[in-house]
Amino acid sequence: MKRILVISDIHGEIEKFEQLLEEAQYDARQDQLILLGDYVDRGPNARAVIEKVKELKEEGALILKGNHEDMMIKALTTDEERSWNHWVKRNGGDKTLYSYGFVEEDIVVNEEVFQKPILQSHVLEEHVKFIQELDHYIETEEYIFVHAGVEPLKRVSECEPYTLMWIRNEFHSGYSGEKVVVFGHTETKTFHGSENCGVYFGSNRIIGIDGGAVYGGQLNCLELPSKKVYVVKS
Repeated sequence: MKRILVISDIHGEIEKFEQLLEEAQYDARQDQLILLGDYVDRGPNARAVIEKVKELKEEGALILKGNHEDMMIKALTTDEERSWNHWVKRNGGDKTLYSYGFVEEDIVVNEEVFQKPILQSHVLEEHVKFIQELDHYIETEEYIFVHAGVEPLKRVSECEPYTLMWIRNEFHSGYSGEKVVVFGHTETKTFHGSENCGVYFGSNRIIGIDGGAVYGGQLNCLELPSKKVYVVKS
């Protein structure tokens, strides 16, 4: 039986990501790698992470979209001031753009009359197309893999994409389905009630794996079905 390896919330931490794959001794020929989203924002090198994720997908990894990819796509493909500011100013989108070679002057906008900056980058355009085509969940006989969670009492196929990328408390406390849901999005120390950034195994068949690596925590890799955990600390 193939090992399933699950990682989430890499947030531009390319060195930690590559180190974690080595730590888990990932072999694309023998293992099934699943990535749960949030490859970009806040960390040092989103561009390199997306490049790596693309390579891994070509080798057979299954790649999902997170809420930070959702914000990135909305900011870059619409002319909405709110979407731009929400991503760039509040959620680390500036760090993502810097990784593509832009500087602060390139992304500053006029506070009085909003006009989205013209960002010319073939690599960024290619990455945007790649991200737009990503799925929001994977369902197997035993598991549901998703970025944020699912709406309790609904089948995952009935949930809105927005919910799958953004939900928090309603899912954490309200899920009671038969399948185990593996998710990221919410730092696991929230569940542990301490500075413990390890994988959270909930009593209601939910497994949280976001170790908050970009905030000084750790990047977790969950192995299934063994539930073994590999870690790279910040």
